[in-house]
Amino acid sequence: MLKGDGVTGPEDLQAVLIHGAGASERGRFAPLRKVLSELGIGSIAFDCIGHGETGGALGVSSLASRTRQAAAVIEAQCVDAPLALIGTSMGAYNAIRLAEKHSIEALILVAPGVYTPDAYEIPFGPEFSAIIRRERSWNATDAWKILAGFRGRLLVIAAERDAVIPAEIPERLVASAEKASWRELHVVPGAEHNRLFSLLAERTDEFWRAAELIGACLQPGDAYSESAKIGFPVR
Repeated sequence: MLKGDGVTGPEDLQAVLIHGAGASERGRFAPLRKVLSELGIGSIAFDCIGHGETGGALGVSSLASRTRQAAAVIEAQCVDAPLALIGTSMGAYNAIRLAEKHSIEALILVAPGVYTPDAYEIPFGPEFSAIIRRERSWNATDAWKILAGFRGRLLVIAAERDAVIPAEIPERLVASAEKASWRELHVVPGAEHNRLFSLLAERTDEFWRAAELIGACLQPGDAYSESAKIGFPVR
């Protein structure tokens, strides 16, 4: 049983958020979901198997399982188009895989990890780790091909000092999306892989620059305005 929660918004667009690996869980999205709420965008977040309130054994899950979990959440919540996906770290790859078979209007990838298809169905554990630790194994990912056919709006947010995700990955993800209606790469100065949003919260100007880009991706045109900032506590 996947545990999660949803926040409705007055706008039609609904965002589904997919967290990363390790100690990640949906609670880390709280500051970002506050921004979405201020933009009038509803959000749904859940804890993948082996994480947060869902719990369970991580070893029974996999990249493919995480994609199916997110798809099950979308189906269970009857989320129709337009749909936005926001994925962080490993969750970014799940979001990309979902974009292959779902009608996605906006795709936001934060500190995105990508993986070789060889690792997709392998349960998390020693065999999975051995595959992804091969030198530049990520270079064989299918993410480039999937995004080459993506026609929605794409925002990739990268950490300047990311010791986990090579800088080439976010750059190539954006470059691959040649058919996207809008695409942008935003590198957060001084940020690290596990300290991106928390760093933004300490730097107001940079926080709002990222918020503006998120708004532009989710609601093009004049949807993002100064009024969206009113009453939002930076924390």
